[in-house]
Amino acid sequence: MTLTDETPVYKRICFNLLSVGLVLLLLYVGQEILLPLFFSILLASLLLPLNRFLENKGLHRVFSISVSLLLTLIVVGSLIYFLIDQIAGFFEDLPTINARLDELSTIFQKWIRSTFSVTIRKQNQYWDDTLAKMRASGTGIIGETVVTLTQALSYLVLLPIYTFLVLYYRDTIKKFLIDVFKSSKEEQVREILNESQSVSQSYILGLMIEMALVFALNATGFLMLGIKYAVFLALVAALLNLVPYIGMLIANIFCMAVTLISCEVVSFSDVFWVGIILAVVQFIDNNFLMPLVVGSKVRINALVTIIGVLIGGALCGVPGMFLSIPGMAVLKVIFDRVDGLKPFGLLLGDERPVFKQKRIQLKKIIADVENT
Repeated sequence: MTLTDETPVYKRICFNLLSVGLVLLLLYVGQEILLPLFFSILLASLLLPLNRFLENKGLHRVFSISVSLLLTLIVVGSLIYFLIDQIAGFFEDLPTINARLDELSTIFQKWIRSTFSVTIRKQNQYWDDTLAKMRASGTGIIGETVVTLTQALSYLVLLPIYTFLVLYYRDTIKKFLIDVFKSSKEEQVREILNESQSVSQSYILGLMIEMALVFALNATGFLMLGIKYAVFLALVAALLNLVPYIGMLIANIFCMAVTLISCEVVSFSDVFWVGIILAVVQFIDNNFLMPLVVGSKVRINALVTIIGVLIGGALCGVPGMFLSIPGMAVLKVIFDRVDGLKPFGLLLGDERPVFKQKRIQLKKIIADVENT
């Protein structure tokens, strides 16, 4: 059935909702296959300029793709090695951290007893009951952890393979997408594909630059503050910043908690300043770094971004949260170029309608006409 301008509004809304529901169901059911493919498409769009440059220099496509993937693996491997090295230094101090946690736990229990009149014995009983419940559900937690590790390993294996194949067959994929539509829509499809590729490149490259700048700012602030694990906490905060909104909240809690348990004496001043540094860096990132390095091509309003991130997380976990923004940016490109879907593109975008200015201009034109 074809939808036209004469189709009743309720039918069009029903078809749109049904389409959205089917897409979400497909993502939920096929996430183990689709998510690595989506990540590989993003990586392929990032490596495409380098791949084309090497091909223009006379290098065969297979070798040019291999060189670009090798450089990517070196960069990612160096980042993982640095992170593991920092984590190893953190775990070396676990005995000291455990002793510090016991001290803080005693202080906290005394505060609860004096504030809420709950005895330490009752608090310990509540804690023991909580631990018993956690042990009872331990099998499920272990199972989820194993599944997560298995997915991560599958990403490490499938991502380079998918990326290589997407880059190798990119011309075939592009021709297929163009041939699916009628010849009258060919130019429109080409524009959508080119704009989607540009948006993906801007987003991924911008995120990499943004992560490096956020890491540098966090590390500078933490080192000036003189806290322990300054570089490690700065790197964790920069990585969590890749997850929109929610990631930075987790980073704040984690960094402040680690700072508290790593202090030699009980002092909340360092914890307070860690929160201030993270808040200032987040302000700089949101108002200057993100618009500058990502650019104006990925402009999704905050409300839709938060909803999209939550939906992506509910459907596909952390990978879905990461993919939600570039996915919505590509959808906006499609919506803006399809007549029946332009209102949805307006809903996703960050541009506000200027009804008031238009009314003022209209009144001015009417006044000029009356005066003449």
